[in-house]
Amino acid sequence: MPRQTLLAREADPARPARYHAVRRLTEALAAPLSEADATLQSMEDASPAKWHLAHVTWFWETFLLRDHLDGYRLYDERWPFVFNSYYEAEGERIARFSRGMLSRPTVADILAWRAHVDEAMQPLLEREELAPLVELGFAHEQQHQELLLTDIKHALFQNPLGPAMWETTPGQAEARTRGWHAHPGGVARIGHQDGGFAFDNEGPVHRVLLEPFALADRLVTNGEWADFIADGGYETASLWLSDGWAWVNENAIRAPLYWHEDEHFTHGGWQARDPHAPVTHISYYEADAFASWAGYRLPTEFEWEAIARGQEGQDAAHDPAGGNQLDEAAPPLPLGSESLFGDCWQFTRSAYLPYPRFQPAEGAVGEYNGKFMSGQFVLKGASCATARGHSRASYRNFFYPHQRWQFTGLRLAKDV
Repeated sequence: MPRQTLLAREADPARPARYHAVRRLTEALAAPLSEADATLQSMEDASPAKWHLAHVTWFWETFLLRDHLDGYRLYDERWPFVFNSYYEAEGERIARFSRGMLSRPTVADILAWRAHVDEAMQPLLEREELAPLVELGFAHEQQHQELLLTDIKHALFQNPLGPAMWETTPGQAEARTRGWHAHPGGVARIGHQDGGFAFDNEGPVHRVLLEPFALADRLVTNGEWADFIADGGYETASLWLSDGWAWVNENAIRAPLYWHEDEHFTHGGWQARDPHAPVTHISYYEADAFASWAGYRLPTEFEWEAIARGQEGQDAAHDPAGGNQLDEAAPPLPLGSESLFGDCWQFTRSAYLPYPRFQPAEGAVGEYNGKFMSGQFVLKGASCATARGHSRASYRNFFYPHQRWQFTGLRLAKDV
């Protein structure tokens, strides 16, 4: 396994069970969908649910079975062309915007392929030298579980009937006043340093100098965002970055994605919007403008990680598996908690760039992160659609500043 792709775990006798748990959850998330639902592609940023089911299976078949199981033959030699995502080293592939044109193979065909791959994977799960690559496969499939949920939400939103993926009655968020996690500044060690799995973009560990700051102990809420709108936040040019102001006006943006009057669209269809719940589905531009309006700013990724990690002399480390995260096939919805993790991915003001001494892994898996380090911003934490246990303090999610179909929110910061 190439260096820097991830760090190997200790021998894990539960790995086969973990493999099947991850694979079952993916299928359970897609189970409520019709064949037509699963084929929808509502924009180029999103992919059909059926494609997600297949792409993660292509990943296991390509990087594990094809390369490490003697005598293995591809289930269908035509399918890598349509289910490869962006791996140039794996050859040509269907254009991303054409994924929604794949009426065949059917969902049943893909589920049969998944079952074939699952059976073939069993002997490889016992081989410790492949453990790092298996861990990468777990993390990769969990990322696509979240994408499956956010992509199908965007697709169903296009339907004027407002269809529900699950029938649900959302819980009520608790009203919480804003407090602050204060940090005195100083030298902080940033990057993955806890053992276990990590993506290559989380390292190497390096030092940064922090000035004294404080990070809010809760996310910005729907109610606060409604106040921003009522105060003319979307019409006040002085609050916005130049690119953001152009984006707002070119796209007639006047509210977060999925908002309409006092409702918002969810996996349970249209629901009354809870003013105490965290605001979500906002862009970096919107997050930055709100922070300016509120008299604060966005944190850097290093400030956020320093608080999450519990630097020496500060509060204890925050539990990455805490808060409102995904445990089962159920509708994800931000509700708010005391955790630094969960509910929404949180925008930082940090550009997504390589850390000092970063080297992408060799081979196709080296395309996983490094080649996207341009023009995007880092988000920290986890969301209500993130599989619990997937994230950690050093985790670096990243999106372009205009994108907002993910569960994205913000946590304010200030100088001290």
